[in-house]
Amino acid sequence: MMRAWSRPVLFALGGAVAAVGLVSGGSTGAAVAVLSVFMLLAVVNSPLPFPRSVGALEAQRRSAVDGRPVVFWRPGCTYCLRLRLRLGRTARRLYWVDISRDPAGAAAVRAVNDGDETVPTVVVAQKSRTNPDPDWVREQLSPSP
Repeated sequence: MMRAWSRPVLFALGGAVAAVGLVSGGSTGAAVAVLSVFMLLAVVNSPLPFPRSVGALEAQRRSAVDGRPVVFWRPGCTYCLRLRLRLGRTARRLYWVDISRDPAGAAAVRAVNDGDETVPTVVVAQKSRTNPDPDWVREQLSPSP
């Protein structure tokens, strides 16, 4: 759990230290700008932009029942964030597995990527794609009931 939050916490603390230094030097406007940039980096590198993660075994079980794709991801991954943002609201219909918090998820990714933990990896109906096009992911979803 802490591994997923270590980078965002470092960004937030670094921004706070830099802002305090700028404020003490009389540059309040610059301090606000620097703090804003660091806080944005903290949010982007955190699990916050992603739907709630489930465990790999639970995601695979649910996917077997309803056919929805399973997305394996990790906080701080720019490609994962790109996929998430380009999917928009559709992302909530997928099962998201944070491999930094789930060893079974990391093992599943290694199994389909020749031993590498390359994310995002999307698995649906025994097919896997690494860093897939968001349009392909949308095509894998059955129409909403």
